[in-house]
Amino acid sequence: MTTRTAEADLIQTLKSFEGPLPTRLANPFHPAPPGPWGLRAAEMLQQRLRQEPAYTEALWRPSGGKMFGVLVVAAPDGRVGFLSAFSGMPKGAWNVEGFVPPLFDPVARDAFWPEGEADLAALGHQHAALSREAEMLRAQGHAPSLRDVEALLAEVEHVRAERSRALWRQVTQGYVIPNARGETQTLASLFLPKPPPGGAGDCAAPKLLAYAFRNGLKPLELAEFWWGAPPLDGRRESGAYYPACDNKCGTVLPYMLQGLDVELPPPTAPAVPEPCVLHEDPWLLVVDKPEGLPTLPGRHAPARDSVLVRLQPRLPELTSANFLHELDPESSGLLVIARDAETRASLQRQFSQREAEHRHVAWVDGRVEGDSGVIDLPLRPVAHASVEACVDARHGKRTRSAWKVLQREAARTRVEFVPTTHPLHTLRIHAAHRLGLGLPIAGDARFGREDVRLMLHADALAFVHPRTGERLSFTSPAPF
Repeated sequence: MTTRTAEADLIQTLKSFEGPLPTRLANPFHPAPPGPWGLRAAEMLQQRLRQEPAYTEALWRPSGGKMFGVLVVAAPDGRVGFLSAFSGMPKGAWNVEGFVPPLFDPVARDAFWPEGEADLAALGHQHAALSREAEMLRAQGHAPSLRDVEALLAEVEHVRAERSRALWRQVTQGYVIPNARGETQTLASLFLPKPPPGGAGDCAAPKLLAYAFRNGLKPLELAEFWWGAPPLDGRRESGAYYPACDNKCGTVLPYMLQGLDVELPPPTAPAVPEPCVLHEDPWLLVVDKPEGLPTLPGRHAPARDSVLVRLQPRLPELTSANFLHELDPESSGLLVIARDAETRASLQRQFSQREAEHRHVAWVDGRVEGDSGVIDLPLRPVAHASVEACVDARHGKRTRSAWKVLQREAARTRVEFVPTTHPLHTLRIHAAHRLGLGLPIAGDARFGREDVRLMLHADALAFVHPRTGERLSFTSPAPF
């Protein structure tokens, strides 16, 4: 930890700027642009970023941009200046000259983080090797050997998820979050009973406020902006100002701002409806998922609201490994959940051999050429990647879906999809990619344009029950 004398040097003077000071801090979640003091401070930081070649090189690489922030503050001696911060770690370092420090002690983290990363990397390599072996056995039709490999694969997935969660819990205990009243909480305790999402506490705004509180500085105006190359999803533009994020800062900032005169936060979003259980027996479940609810909670946030978390109070034995498919949070429709490894393996074989069917319906933006076909693309999961970057002939996993036009309108086409493989986002990429339909699904904010919702729904599911031998069929009419 640096000394108070050295920390005071981080207050940068607002040169050649006058005017009435803000009377209270604006709501950081409000999308309105920052006030004149915040804008002037941001312009000064942007000028510095332009002049330093190390920042220019790193930030303008493809998808290399970052969020930066400034906080105008008043010191006890009457000086008015601003603090600077970045999100994450530019230049590969948590502590960078001229920017406020992180909310944890990097030395303490370095005592356990490298070993944890090495463990996860080893488990990842083991998982990849088993996945390749399972694909080979599946293609050769060696059912007994395949069952053994799939059981090992599920065990590695479980161990890797548990190790990742344990490492993340250890990390979040090291973050100390102060508020304006002089109180503190760890990041872990702040999110209880759920674990914090990945990256929580590393955004610019929490760093700036924590530094101000610990050094007796009064926050006056906050501004956060993107600088550098846009992310792969294209949702950020260099030099543009953005409000604080809901996912990570939505819990952190309200606590930190307790004791300050701040505008009221925006109203919370309405609750997502419960998933509807259409079938349940000792071996499997069929669930109709509502739009807006994730299928699974995510590796670093196992208690995040999702179909799995909502089912666990009644079915505590369920884990993510029980789910054969994962629907996008923005989509809706039917899911099958296996309650034991043998049932899961049987259902996986049925879907891979096209003996089972998971049908989806979607509206796509534009007019689809042709009436039916098959899309076969090698996809790799890349967070926030462009649709082109998701297709990788060398490292991607084969995905396949049959499609058929159901209806045509002037500006859109209703399409039926029947996928053979079910990685997340598959149908969205199959629709949007130039080697697929070349048209995004309506409402797809990532690969197309935002609308009232993603117009994608799993409307039919059919398979042979692995234990009873009965052919089961389920339907869920699309709500659009």
